[in-house]
Amino acid sequence: MSSGLKIVALIGSPTASANSRTLLLVRHLLEALQQRLHASVTLVELAPIARALGQTLSRSEAEPAVEQALATLEDAELLVVAAPVHRGSYPGLFKHLVDFIDLEALVDTPVLLAATGGSERHALVIDHQLRPLFSFLQAHTLPIGVYATPADFDGEQINSAALQARIQLAAERAAGHLLPHAASGLAPLRRIA
Repeated sequence: MSSGLKIVALIGSPTASANSRTLLLVRHLLEALQQRLHASVTLVELAPIARALGQTLSRSEAEPAVEQALATLEDAELLVVAAPVHRGSYPGLFKHLVDFIDLEALVDTPVLLAATGGSERHALVIDHQLRPLFSFLQAHTLPIGVYATPADFDGEQINSAALQARIQLAAERAAGHLLPHAASGLAPLRRIA
């Protein structure tokens, strides 16, 4: 039997933290997805490669860890992308990493978008920043995004019923989009240029 759908989660925070809300949100999203889909999950975290990435001016000179992260992202059958809001948008190093993704690699790849921010004022970062970025790469951004604030968390647990419901809805819709392919063991169809 195959290992299932390849889900890759990109945690776009340039600083490492064991209690990162962005990482916690991704873990909850992945748990909800794995309840619905037979899938293998790979995490790509920006923080461990941030310094090497910051010194990279072209993909051809990327250090092995950066190249491995890019190859993993490009191989995803479902991409979960989460970024913290920094000054009204995603972090610069997050964008720098995405800039190195091959322009054809994510064509028609489903992408579940998520973000964390200090208040509800930044909730539109998903639709005004992340969605256009992945639409440019011709990825299929799923219509339900997930946004969380510090008030939604109690330690590692989500204490907001609204956020829990949003996570479940996002996972349900993503699974519904992918289920025919996941159930058959086939990868989602990709357009051939």
